[in-house]
Amino acid sequence: MQPKDNLQTRKVNALAELGEKIFLDRYAIKDAKKETLSVGDTVVVCVNLKTGQREIGTVERVDRENHQVAVKLRDGTIETRAIEHVDKPLETVPEQMFERIARHIASVELTEELKQEWEGRFRELMDDWKYVPAGRIFTGAGTGQNLTYYNCYVIPSPQDSRHGIFDTLGQMAEIMSRGGGVGINVSTLRPRYAYVKGVNGRSSGAVSWASLYSFVTGLIEQGGSRRGALMLILNVWHPDVLDFINSKREAGKITNANISVGITDDFMEAVKHDEPWDLVFPDNSDPLYKDHWDGNLGRWKSLGGKVVKHKTVRASDIWESIISSAHASAEPGMYFIDRANYYSNSYYYADLPCTNPCGEQPLPAWGVCNLGHINLAKHVDFSKNDVDWNKLKRTVQDAVRFQDNVIDATPYFFDENFKQQISERRVGMGTIGLAEMLINLGLRYGSDSGVEFIDKLYQFIAITAYETSVDLAREKGAFSQFDAEKFLQSGYMLRMPEYIRHLVRSYGIRNVTILTQAPTGTIGTMVGTSTGIEPFFSWTYFRKSRLGVHQEHIKLAKDWLAVHLGQELPDYFVTAMDLAPEEHVRVQAAVQRWTDSAISKTVNAPEDYTIEQTKKLYELMYDLGCKGGTIYRDGSRDEQILAVDHNKLGKDVAEQINNQKAKAETVLSTPPQPTPAQPVPEPVPAPKSASQPQMIRISPRKRPDVMHGSTYKITTAYGNLYVTINEDEHGPFEVFSQLGKAGGFFGAQTEAICRMISLSLRSGIGLPDIVEQLKGIRGPDPVFHNGERILSLPDAIANVLENHLKRGQVELPLDFAKTVEVPKINPEPIFEAVTQELRGVGNAFVAQKVSVANNGHAPACPNCGNMLMMAEGCMKCDNCGWSKC
Repeated sequence: MQPKDNLQTRKVNALAELGEKIFLDRYAIKDAKKETLSVGDTVVVCVNLKTGQREIGTVERVDRENHQVAVKLRDGTIETRAIEHVDKPLETVPEQMFERIARHIASVELTEELKQEWEGRFRELMDDWKYVPAGRIFTGAGTGQNLTYYNCYVIPSPQDSRHGIFDTLGQMAEIMSRGGGVGINVSTLRPRYAYVKGVNGRSSGAVSWASLYSFVTGLIEQGGSRRGALMLILNVWHPDVLDFINSKREAGKITNANISVGITDDFMEAVKHDEPWDLVFPDNSDPLYKDHWDGNLGRWKSLGGKVVKHKTVRASDIWESIISSAHASAEPGMYFIDRANYYSNSYYYADLPCTNPCGEQPLPAWGVCNLGHINLAKHVDFSKNDVDWNKLKRTVQDAVRFQDNVIDATPYFFDENFKQQISERRVGMGTIGLAEMLINLGLRYGSDSGVEFIDKLYQFIAITAYETSVDLAREKGAFSQFDAEKFLQSGYMLRMPEYIRHLVRSYGIRNVTILTQAPTGTIGTMVGTSTGIEPFFSWTYFRKSRLGVHQEHIKLAKDWLAVHLGQELPDYFVTAMDLAPEEHVRVQAAVQRWTDSAISKTVNAPEDYTIEQTKKLYELMYDLGCKGGTIYRDGSRDEQILAVDHNKLGKDVAEQINNQKAKAETVLSTPPQPTPAQPVPEPVPAPKSASQPQMIRISPRKRPDVMHGSTYKITTAYGNLYVTINEDEHGPFEVFSQLGKAGGFFGAQTEAICRMISLSLRSGIGLPDIVEQLKGIRGPDPVFHNGERILSLPDAIANVLENHLKRGQVELPLDFAKTVEVPKINPEPIFEAVTQELRGVGNAFVAQKVSVANNGHAPACPNCGNMLMMAEGCMKCDNCGWSKC
């Protein structure tokens, strides 16, 4: 077929500036060898080598002799970069990508006639962004590269042995090295202190091995594109569950994974009635243990396997521990594991022990995420103020066939994934643009009328999808594990209309599951609509560019205000934080009713939301039929905008200085040898009191106009840290730092630390004393630099200072010609000096609550440095489109 490329089509598929950048940078095919690069080409150029910031431009000059390219950016500036930092997309408009994908996905049809028909249908499906396949499909389909079209995987729970644990580690690492996310349920691993017969020792427990998986995930991220993602689940009956619940709040445990507790129905009943709860684990001396223990406790008991009761606690104590941790840091999440398996169409041949990292896909061992998204915002009939039901029906029908074809078109790296997926043909078709559709129809997200509409909408999508899968079974055959009577007894099929059940019984069905709701941060941002089933996060946001920071508005709100001059947005224009948390849950439950898989969604709550309210909200989530969920309380994690409070900043830093009081007393009370070249500061008397007869104020040494120094580069978890140490004739005088990647909070943190160090050096504190205080401070994301373990940003700075001393650059003490011995030091003058020094830090943020900033999760986007936000159970960036999921 000839490409459908005309001006009208291009206008329909046009993207805004950010969307175009995402398309060209992430999804368009590139000229990898730069052989066709020439003047006039549209390119993506890296304008900041430290942060990786990329911009769109046009080639002005190509200097192949010197391997350089001059690019004119959209703002008119010229950037000259090495050729390797310039990418030339071979696809410059979305239509070219659509053609490539449609042709490839249709190529698995059985006849030439069908191939041609469905190439056209799939091409039309994607036009106007009515249907948006997952990013991996955009990236890989039809490129000829051996790239998988699946984003995430669940792998088998590790066998409870050293070999089993490390086999799972190898599988996880292999998948992550290819950019895939992984889910693992670690409930198969014996609890802490359990006897290990083979080595006559005791086990370190499930959480310690979970920490290993988390640690390796961090290593893979540091070495690659930071796309590795890990979900770890431990079931609520496991003896280590309390340790697991608190693992994200303890330094050095699980830091590079999402965690969820597998919640069973009998546990929820025990919570409801405040009953005792046994923490149990199979008897590992049982002859059945080695070959039959797979993490399913119910099946183990049915086989007659012995169970050891390790401890009895009150179910409410575990529940409150989960709630308290979730209230503080949004983790652990909850996976209602019995419910997920009861409503699973595959219940009779495969357990769903775990979800993918974002939680929308409960999967069997070796199951995969096969994702695509209907853009609901493109299915509104404005003339009728209603859904264009006929258009939506055709989109659903074509999308189900599209995703079913993906199963046959994608490469597979693991035979186990191929066997599993071919035998069940699992599809995950979801939606984007729900919030935009509701606004266009004048319905408030979360209201009674809004929830009633959502129920009707998603029932229509589900019924159409199942009708289509039945038609595909009649044409191509049902999935090989299909058993009509068992399939129809799943909890999901029992709620389906009888005529759908009749169709399935009569003709079979092509796909074991069809529907999901995935996080769509990058794709939703590219297309310019609300992501997943989430409301818009905010009507305004800030974008950083070479020209500064600019406030921008969501187009939907901007267009409405342009037509309704002088008016405020109506009440159905709501954002995530405008909604009551219960409204979030009601929407999630309405969508879950008609979704055979699960949902990735964030329930946003205000900062003053209490632990008791959080508890009731999770109970509401369970009572309304959700399969899991995450509650994010504003202020509970560092991935929010931290409040500026200069007064508190001064006090917090002063408290740190006060810890150095004993050392400062020694410096001030011990007469050093005078140095002629050193200016002598005059003592400043402090106010007299009964307890404090006389004080001294320190005057820091003045800075010379010219200084010499050394700059050191060291690796940290947040990018390369560059530390500059300047000296005068008396030794180290000041320290500066530049954090290459993170920016935001951690950039401010390192600048604050270095300003403190500089003030201390200029005030007579010895460099070894400073090193002693900073060295060894632990963070959750340690890295290795030249064979040394760097524990945190303060530890990295201490490492540089220590190595500077070892090179023979010996610092000299600040000398005083006159000293006054005093019994006690008043820290207030030091507070004042520090506060004055730090007021120059423009973005000195202070977390008002205990923040997991201290646990190593940076609030800034690793791609552009903009502030991240939490939506769909996932962190994403509105500035550049980066998404953690």
